[in-house]
Amino acid sequence: MRILALDPGTVRIGVAVSDALGMIAHGRPHVPAADPGKALREIERIAREEEVSEVVVGFPLQMDGTEGIAAAKVRSFAETLRARLGGLPVTLRDERLTTARAVRALDEAGASRRVRRESTDRIAAQLLLQGLLDERRAGAALS
Repeated sequence: MRILALDPGTVRIGVAVSDALGMIAHGRPHVPAADPGKALREIERIAREEEVSEVVVGFPLQMDGTEGIAAAKVRSFAETLRARLGGLPVTLRDERLTTARAVRALDEAGASRRVRRESTDRIAAQLLLQGLLDERRAGAALS
């Protein structure tokens, strides 16, 4: 039961995949976003190789919870991805503050500007996925 998490941006798409038990999110190298067709093919390849059963896409809601231009683009991206992945569930998940948390963690670790630029999207995808995994485990424990 591996889950693929994506944090779409205009330059890079952050990628994380859960372990087979659905407990830990592992960051993967980002996917360049400049060529949408190429990015979708790369995501398809990752989904196939990692044998994922679900894809979660970070949904950039505004701080007041409304959808803006970025959210509309991500919604369209998720719909295209859903069609390309042939029935694999693709869901949107509120990603507010994941990027800010990733940047803060990198700053606290003393990461260079280059490392922050190259790592932020991956860490944001990891945070998005780890939050989902933790929620599901907590919900299962309550059942």
